[in-house]
Amino acid sequence: MSAAFHVVIPARFAASRLPGKPLLPIGRRPMIQWVWERARASGASSVTVATDDERIVAVAAGFGADCLLTATDHPSGTDRVAEVARRRGWKAGELIVNVQADEPLIDPALIAALAAVLADHPGIDIATAAAPIESLAEFLDPNAVKALRAADGRALYFSRAPVPWPRDAVADAVPARHAGAWRHIGIYAYRVRSLLAFAALAPAPLEQIEKLEQLRALEHGMCVHLVALAAPPPAGVDTPADLERVRRVLAADDG
Repeated sequence: MSAAFHVVIPARFAASRLPGKPLLPIGRRPMIQWVWERARASGASSVTVATDDERIVAVAAGFGADCLLTATDHPSGTDRVAEVARRRGWKAGELIVNVQADEPLIDPALIAALAAVLADHPGIDIATAAAPIESLAEFLDPNAVKALRAADGRALYFSRAPVPWPRDAVADAVPARHAGAWRHIGIYAYRVRSLLAFAALAPAPLEQIEKLEQLRALEHGMCVHLVALAAPPPAGVDTPADLERVRRVLAADDG
């Protein structure tokens, strides 16, 4: 069904590798504006930039974004999104998609698709996405978070380790293949009730071991659904090299 949903873009100013990342220019626009424009193109009922910094508020308000200055001590973007939900007074059954502020190439259709999954399946608490792993190097990379997915789309586990482990295709303790492995894509859609419940939970043991926040939801019995993508979406911006790559990609759209 067609789903009404909100988008919240949590945007911190501090970043170890790229300070002030949301405000870095990509052509004639700051990164946050590219993300905001793509979120608006998803058909969302509202798009809110949630930040801890007046500089981001000033820039985002300048290009017409709805902004909310949030607390500076949130441990994660999820907690920042939860603050927005509380302050906006959104109802328990309303839908929110958390779009990262460093994803200027995000596909608006993916944002809408995650909201639609929640609208169509009332038993799902959180929707996120996964894409096929494309190389053995990616499979072995601990920064590429692997997702284990049931036949009906339920998330079974997330790990930095190479899983599922191909027991019969291992040489010298190194897998020889990665067929059937999925990489987690870090975009989330929540029902407001699920988001607030999740944000109220203490960090869980598996989460603390793997340093993966989404494991908290699984450890506490929440239903997480993985939307299977045919191919990986464009990567976000974490490093100076990523920024230059995105600048090249978006140069033609900088009208």
